[in-house]
Amino acid sequence: MAILTAKELSVGYEGSSVLNGINFEINAGDYFCIVGENGSGKTTLMKTILGLQTPISGEFNFSEGLLKNEIGYLPQQSDVQRDFPASVFEIVLSGCQNGLGKKFFYSKEQKELALQNIKRMGIAQLKNRCYRELSGGQQQRVLLARALCATKRVLLLDEPVAGLDPQVTAEMYELIKQLNDDGLTIIMISHDIDNITNYATKIFNVNTLAVEEKKEVQSC
Repeated sequence: MAILTAKELSVGYEGSSVLNGINFEINAGDYFCIVGENGSGKTTLMKTILGLQTPISGEFNFSEGLLKNEIGYLPQQSDVQRDFPASVFEIVLSGCQNGLGKKFFYSKEQKELALQNIKRMGIAQLKNRCYRELSGGQQQRVLLARALCATKRVLLLDEPVAGLDPQVTAEMYELIKQLNDDGLTIIMISHDIDNITNYATKIFNVNTLAVEEKKEVQSC
């Protein structure tokens, strides 16, 4: 059953389209990768999925009760963000922000969820460490734990292995694959075509607007 559907979608900004004629379906449990050259419109499409930009034309629909604020998001980091002076626990807990409503303080349940996701990402020993002191791979695990606090259904990942060394890259891919195996729908933007073909169930190329479906997926 499709949870996200694009029909003759055009995306862009300030009334000017960047991509036109986008058609795809993302089903629950898919590992959906968006690929394309720099400047080809991947980020604009991502912002449209997140509800940060309005489509120029066409349809983009959420189904099965999925809301835009129920998509966990792991963005690319700037140098300023990598140097953020907060603890690992504080950053992961901030993923529960959408669930605060009118409250000013996180609940006991939200704090427990943050701890569960820290353990799930294998970084329990880093809980009280300052985020800025961590390696790139450790920071990505922290941000992934944060994204998991925002959703139990869909994760959108923007170049999650950018700048990581080959060993850490392989570990990150296996971690994301495990989340997909556990039932999370993965939507990933990537340049790393060689690796994602080993994991993705569907690959959408923004240069050709073609969707390739893979029947059998094997991890590295």
